[in-house]
Amino acid sequence: QVQLVESGGGSVQAGGSLRLSCTASGRTFSDYPMGWFRQAPGKEREFVAATRWSTRWSGGNTYYADSVKGRFTIFRENAKNTVYLQMNSLKPEDTAIYHCAARGAYSLSMRPGDYAYWGQGTQVTINS
Repeated sequence: QVQLVESGGGSVQAGGSLRLSCTASGRTFSDYPMGWFRQAPGKEREFVAATRWSTRWSGGNTYYADSVKGRFTIFRENAKNTVYLQMNSLKPEDTAIYHCAARGAYSLSMRPGDYAYWGQGTQVTINS
């Protein structure tokens, strides 16, 4: 059974930083896209960042939502089956539940429906 478990959420002041982690078990995702999505109260789940990076692809690709470009960095440690989201210069509008996701197909995607595996989410709250 595949499981994705997030950690690292919390509450910080605007301008602060947090690092989220997501570790997968039950399957290796080293050659497959992994990403982060978020959902704020009353809003739809939205794409944050995704990456596909391994020796199979001689590197890889990374996508970011425009709202987080320059502030967030996604990276992964394939040996640990783990993906991270480093979040800097946080804003109150970044407040949401952040979910990790992994694809069962090789192509990188920003669409939630393309990801088959999801974590339960971790709460991120940014105070103004």
